[in-house]
Amino acid sequence: MKKIIIERLSNIKGKVGFYYKNLRTDEVIEYNSEEKLMSASLIKMPILIEVFEQMNRGIIKKNDIFITMKEEKVPSCGALNYMDDNLKVTLKDLYTLMIILSDNYATNILIDELGIDNINKRIKSLGLKNTILNRKMFDSKKSALGLENYTSAKDMAYILEKMYNGALIDRKSSEEMISILKNQRLNGKIPFYIHSQIPKIEIAHKTGEDKGITHDVGIVYTKDPFIICFCGNEVNVPEYERLMQDITYDIYKEHLNL
Repeated sequence: MKKIIIERLSNIKGKVGFYYKNLRTDEVIEYNSEEKLMSASLIKMPILIEVFEQMNRGIIKKNDIFITMKEEKVPSCGALNYMDDNLKVTLKDLYTLMIILSDNYATNILIDELGIDNINKRIKSLGLKNTILNRKMFDSKKSALGLENYTSAKDMAYILEKMYNGALIDRKSSEEMISILKNQRLNGKIPFYIHSQIPKIEIAHKTGEDKGITHDVGIVYTKDPFIICFCGNEVNVPEYERLMQDITYDIYKEHLNL
């Protein structure tokens, strides 16, 4: 299986990173897993971790209230951008929308509240080698200056494994973060074929998309759970997403036969 997966990934045009780990046997398959790639919405994973770190310290609370403002709304993913202005939302609303709908406006509110420096300090404290937050979502001025957010498949896998083991901040925080990831509404990649066969299989995951960019990273809760992370820059998006679906389903079927 390893040889076939790597061969299929190597045939994709563009920059791709892949990481798989069987959480029972510790078997690992990697392909360019440490390549530093533009993160798109995967950067929301370490932002979520910093939210829970600051809540754990009592700096912020789940029921803290924020007011939406028209002039700060940003395009694309999410819900807040399409709702009334001056809407009262809680901190929990924000971090939930940031993950399950990849809400960019919610993300920017959280970045302002948490502080970019604090988020990057958290990233460093976790030992992530290729992840950094350089700007907010849809910050065209900083993007024009070449400032982008980055991560790698292996960094995302490391975060997910620590969550799975209850070792990210503490067990309660890890479990709550996984619960949010399990409620992901954007399910066209890793879960696509699995959920078409067995909708009840739980998958905790986070996607990322932009022009020529597509990612999906997560934990698939089979009898033998596994982590699977796909990252892609400068790719043919439909082609790579189809490969994500196929590889995940092939691995899933292998796990059924264990």
